[in-house]
This record gives sequence, structure tokens and C-alpha cells, in this order.
Amino acid sequence: MPRTAGFVVASVSFVLVFVSAGSPIPLYNTYRSQNGLTNGDLAVATAVYLFAAAVSLLVFGRLSDHLGRRAVGTGALVSSALGLIVLLSVDGLPHLAAGRFLQGLATGLASSALGAFVIDSAPQRPRWLPAAVTSAAPMLGIPLGALLSGALVDHAPWPRHLTYAVLLGLLLIAAVLVALSPETVARTTARQAVASLRPQVHVPARAGRALLAMSGLILATWSLGGFYQAFGPSIAREQLGSNASLTAGAVFGSFTVFSLIGGPLTARLRPDVAMRAGAIAYAVCVAGILVALGAAAIVPFLAMSLVAGIAQGAAQTGGMRTLLAGTAPAGRAGLLSTVFLLNYSSAAIPSLIAGRLTGTFSMLQIAAGYGVLVVVGVTVVLALARAPYQTGHDSERRSP
Repeated sequence: MPRTAGFVVASVSFVLVFVSAGSPIPLYNTYRSQNGLTNGDLAVATAVYLFAAAVSLLVFGRLSDHLGRRAVGTGALVSSALGLIVLLSVDGLPHLAAGRFLQGLATGLASSALGAFVIDSAPQRPRWLPAAVTSAAPMLGIPLGALLSGALVDHAPWPRHLTYAVLLGLLLIAAVLVALSPETVARTTARQAVASLRPQVHVPARAGRALLAMSGLILATWSLGGFYQAFGPSIAREQLGSNASLTAGAVFGSFTVFSLIGGPLTARLRPDVAMRAGAIAYAVCVAGILVALGAAAIVPFLAMSLVAGIAQGAAQTGGMRTLLAGTAPAGRAGLLSTVFLLNYSSAAIPSLIAGRLTGTFSMLQIAAGYGVLVVVGVTVVLALARAPYQTGHDSERRSP
């Protein structure tokens, strides 16, 4: 298989893992009405998913440097498929949490192995492409999964099973294609592979300030993404007056589905400038989202969410371009593991806290709390974002 084909396979497979992760979200209202789950239960399931992803990154984040991108990437696709098999028989929180745990494990593995596979096999031009794919894959894949699931739940037979069955077949095909793709790293010894399992947060040399700036952006974007994921169906039903599964999917998807557009729109800007501009635009959009939510205005809510997705895509691509500019090939999996560990932690912890507060505060009050996190995160970005440090190794060829 040609190297370019390997890039396409890795990119599509990377997104597909997140499509699978987004597929249960429109079914949350079904589980609530038919199986008695509460808002708190759904927040717990979301936190389990995010926690599993974070632990997976912490423990297995560097494993693909030793076993190869293909082996670990295939494992991610298989874990995602197993999660769908468990979700086929949801009858309460334990089954839902178990399925989400396997999906979280899969996204953690994919974020390091398939993400590094994308960067390793990416073409030389355009130079922003690997940063855009790795930063936007979750933001694109999860809402696509939610929209696909919502459409099939509302308009196709077997609403609790059809989406999972379709995605299960696609994941298995992707696993075969990844296994047949050209490897991009050399395998190491078993001892080195086992040693890599020691939990470790990898920060490349000279990347500390850039990673802190990226951390602020992650807090601002992924925390609110966790809110949409945990409470999207509740927002559709309680704030916007719709019980349709497709509406629930659209509410969640609207926040991230256009994030991939942001990278190309700001490709000619210096990475730190794109990051700051995207962060400011994102904060303005979040203010509009909160106003629309308070007014129960579904069209302005969806419109502001769509624009927020473009803004966060621009900011995140700029941040990833900054980080990748100073990272050697051997450090890519570790760097991506650290970034995605921050992603999932920033989504999981607020979701878990918000789930505990659903009986005390209204959905609008909880949303306002997330707005405070956005302000804090964007402030960090504006204070710390700087032009990327360039190195003399191969990654400089891929940097903007």
C-alpha cells in the first residue's frame, strides 16, 4: 500500500473511532425513558468514557513507538468495536458505562497511535494538514457519529441497534486496512515496550510554554464539549423543547462538526496568531450560546455553536502547529498522548462535577459555570501564546 494511501487509511480510521464514540449520545433520551437513567447517570457514563481515555493515554500513550503504529492502531479499532457490541444490549447504567469504557479506551489508543500514524505518513504539502487532522478528528468524528445515530434512531428500523451494527462493520474493515498499511516506525525490544507502560506525561524540550497555552485552550474548548456530550439530549428536551433524537445529535454536533474548517481558514497566519484569534472568536461565540440558551432560541443557539466550532478549530490547529514544530518524530506519540490526556481530563472532571450538581442547579446555571471555564482558558491562551520554536530535525519540514 503506498504511503499516501496509508495516510488516508490512518486519517479515516482515526475519525471513525470518534464517530463510534459519538453514536450513543442521541440514544441517551431513549435510555432515560425506557431504562430509567437520570441526567446524573448520563454524566457518570460520560465521565467513565473520558476517564478511560485519559488512563489509556497515560499508560499506553507511548506503546506505538515500540510495537508500531499498525498494531496499536488496530487494537484501538478492535476496542471500539467491542464497545459497540456491549452497547447493543444496554439495559441500565452498568452496560452503558461498560460500553463507554471500552470506547474511551479505544479513543485513548487511537489518539496516540493513529494520531502519530497520521503525522508520520502525511504528505509534505499542505503543511497544516497533519495538525488539522489530529486536532479536528475528535471534533469532527464525535458529532458525525451523533448525527448519524440520531437520523437512524428517528427514521430507520431497530433504533437501539442499527447504528451500532453499521459502525461495527466499518470498524472491522478499518482494522484490516490499518493492519495492511505501511509501518512508519521500527519495533523495539519487548523490555522497552513494557517500560513504556509506566505512566508518564511527556513534554518535549522547549515546549513547556506552548503546552501551557494549549492547556488553556483545551480547558476552554473540551470542558464545554463535555457539557454538550453529557447534556446535549437534555438541552434539546428541556431548554429547546424537542425530544427528537436527531435534534439531540444536532445540538451536540453543532458545537464541533465544522471545526475542521478552522485550520485551512487560518493557514496563512502564524500559528500563535491563529491560536489567539481563534480563542477570542470562540469566547465571543460562547457568550452568544449562553444568551441563546437562556432565551430557548434553537436557531441562534445552533448558529452560534456552529461558528464556535470553526473558531475552536482555528485555535486548536494553531496550537498543534506550534507544538509539532518543535517535536522530533520519536516524540510525536508521547506529545499527542499528553495533549489528549489534557483534553479528556478537561472534559471529564467538569462533567463529573456537573453531574453531581444537576439536582441542585438548573441546566442554564450549569452552562454559566462552563462559561467561567471558557473565560479562564482563553485568558491563559492570550497571556502565553507565542511563535513556535523551530528545531533542525525533520519536524521542521512539517511545521508552518
